[in-house]
Amino acid sequence: MTRAGAETIDRAVDAPTPAVHLPRRRGVELALILLAVLLSVYGYCAVGVARSGTVPPGAAGYGAGLGVLALLAHLAVRLRAPYADPLLLPIAVLLNGIGLVLIYRLDLETPGDRAAPTQLVWSTLGVALFIFVVAALRDHRVLQRYAYVSVVAALALLTLPVLFPSVNGARIWVRIAGFSIQPGEFAKVLLAVFFAAYLAANRTALAYAGRKVWWMQLPTGRVLGPIVAIWLLSVGVLVLERDLGTSLLFFGLFVVMLYVATGRTGWITVGLVLASLGAVAVGWLEPHVHSRVEDWLHPFASIEAGRGPNQLAQSLFSFAAGDVLGTGLGLGHSVLIGFAVKSDFILATAGEELGLAGLSALFLLYGLLVERGYRAGLALRDPFGRLLAIGLASIVALQVFVIAGGVTGLIPLTGMAMPFLAQGGSSVVTNWAIVALLIRVSNSARRQYDGKAAP
Repeated sequence: MTRAGAETIDRAVDAPTPAVHLPRRRGVELALILLAVLLSVYGYCAVGVARSGTVPPGAAGYGAGLGVLALLAHLAVRLRAPYADPLLLPIAVLLNGIGLVLIYRLDLETPGDRAAPTQLVWSTLGVALFIFVVAALRDHRVLQRYAYVSVVAALALLTLPVLFPSVNGARIWVRIAGFSIQPGEFAKVLLAVFFAAYLAANRTALAYAGRKVWWMQLPTGRVLGPIVAIWLLSVGVLVLERDLGTSLLFFGLFVVMLYVATGRTGWITVGLVLASLGAVAVGWLEPHVHSRVEDWLHPFASIEAGRGPNQLAQSLFSFAAGDVLGTGLGLGHSVLIGFAVKSDFILATAGEELGLAGLSALFLLYGLLVERGYRAGLALRDPFGRLLAIGLASIVALQVFVIAGGVTGLIPLTGMAMPFLAQGGSSVVTNWAIVALLIRVSNSARRQYDGKAAP
């Protein structure tokens, strides 16, 4: 892309658009939220009927709790972000509801380890944070002022788990008096804010300054250096903690946002090459990662050795058993996967009991959530909001790809949590915060085109 061409595109994006009257579509959002709650309650009842032949006694309470949370979130959007995209909140409610159903279904197989009540508490905290962000953050551009505060907080959160014992080979948890959180989940949002603010402020220098090496125009070290240093520091800490899934997420986020800010496809090529080299190096040098690579390359080796199926092999068996339409909620055997069935491998339960059709529907929901985030970002006139929305949506997209790829055998396992579905309080709270920020951005994006909107 030439400098003249890029300036033409910028002028076209930033040019005033004729104002029109846009419908707010809050009624559509409310109808979709009610449908999402009803589908979740139906799934809860289906599990009970399949397991015991009767509707579970807690169905009414589950439906009421999820419904109240969803309606409170809708009320916050209706009052504080009336122009927001009407699909974002219903998708989040449905994914969260399906996740609670799947965790409840697995709890029936593990009565000594009940996770659904705790997940519901974390979901409540997530919705509370969603309401707070939607109500308190009147303009997303305020976050641009706190770029360096965000990056310092993110690095502090990433470093904190180093002081605590490892869990399942990775130091990603902070456990105090039976209470545990995963700070890296919150750090990814803060880093997205920093990347968006820094790249928005320096996008011209990043795209056109510096010298040309082969086919790429490299920025000057003064401009690119600080953001690369922050990225290397954050990824280095994560490698030290053996949290390779989040490392891959941060690397992908960095490359995507750098590409969006500069419009240069060469960054995608460089990113893929560096990611491949880094993955090969870590896979050979780090024993914990090397064992996961070996399991990925030879998923049935433990069976051939007479030790029975490992987690990945059992996950593949679950997907195969699901066929096209699934075994039905409550009728699968994915609990045989083991201790990570409610977290890393919860997608295997969905694949077995909902089948390829249900799994495809879940991926379509995630795809639609990401698409609406991209749409809101591209509609905005300010570069920071554009980059922030695309960065937040990319976090969801990258997580879904990394997790789904791991449990289906496409890539080695990384140990991350499926957004909204998997057990994990930090994850569900963070994802509700991401949706809240996308709501605020989409409200600004649609509001700027409404000629009857209040200034």
